[in-house]
Amino acid sequence: MKMSLPCLTRLTRLTRLIMAGLFAGLPASAGAQQSYPSKPIRFITPYAPGGSTSIVARYIGEKFTESWGQPVIIDSRGGANTMIGTDIVAKAAPDGYTIIYTAMTHVVIPQFLPAPYDPIKDFAAVASFDNAEEILVVHPAVPANNLREFIALAKSRPGEINYASAGAGGVNHLAGEFFNIAAGVKLQHIPYKGAAPAMTDLMGGQVHASFAVPINAITLIKNGKLKGIAVSGKTRMQALPQLPTFAESGLSGYDPGFWRGVMAPAGTPRSIIDKLSTEMARMLTLPDIREKLQSQGLDPFTTTPEQFAELMKSDMAKYGRVIKLAGIKIEN
Repeated sequence: MKMSLPCLTRLTRLTRLIMAGLFAGLPASAGAQQSYPSKPIRFITPYAPGGSTSIVARYIGEKFTESWGQPVIIDSRGGANTMIGTDIVAKAAPDGYTIIYTAMTHVVIPQFLPAPYDPIKDFAAVASFDNAEEILVVHPAVPANNLREFIALAKSRPGEINYASAGAGGVNHLAGEFFNIAAGVKLQHIPYKGAAPAMTDLMGGQVHASFAVPINAITLIKNGKLKGIAVSGKTRMQALPQLPTFAESGLSGYDPGFWRGVMAPAGTPRSIIDKLSTEMARMLTLPDIREKLQSQGLDPFTTTPEQFAELMKSDMAKYGRVIKLAGIKIEN
């Protein structure tokens, strides 16, 4: 039996109404997620411009732009021990257009100071990107040529041997206090306003030692201005193959290396998180990116969103113990 034209017309209208109802039930952001990114991305670093974090963020931003054709604007928002820039991201719309490139201190600073955000709950982990180890360096006049000798010296002069850091609460400071606990010594902390003045005074003999990131120590060790004692990590560094690890030198369990990575505001759709994470993992397979990182003493370090979230929780607990045992306090 054939249907009349009016009947077909009514069915067509009914079909349209049903389809419209189905699409109306979809999340409003579904189309936006599929086309992400469709506009510029604001990429915040919670540090002053010109530092290593800003430089590496620029590498990441350039590769995002090459892949997706959208500008990535590096926005360095230093201040308040990284809390100014970090809080901007915590309170941003969870749409993938405001993200942050930050370091391990993200989970440490809120344990010293009251932060306007929760470092875990207010963020969605995307992926880690690089990490760096810590090198124990001393002035050439310090009478210790290896870790055993340095520990023996520190134990014979408790509180007299000091170490410089780039600032209270930073990775160098935490590495030093972690060392005190692991080695059973008491080195005296001398904070500076940045790595450059700390290294300058170490070379000048005003301080005895420092726990330095490789980019600040490799050249100084090679030219004899500082003496390398040991490096953290599981293997020796390619740039300093003669320098043993702490584990090789008899101090196992000492792992103060730090990571950096990307996060987004909590609630960012998983499809966007996955797109960012997948692209970052691809970047780390590129020879030019790996070469740029390694030239700064950094190691490519990729994780899934889940692995990165677990790493943050683990380091928050680990350094929480260090802070408590060492009685570390800093002022904003």
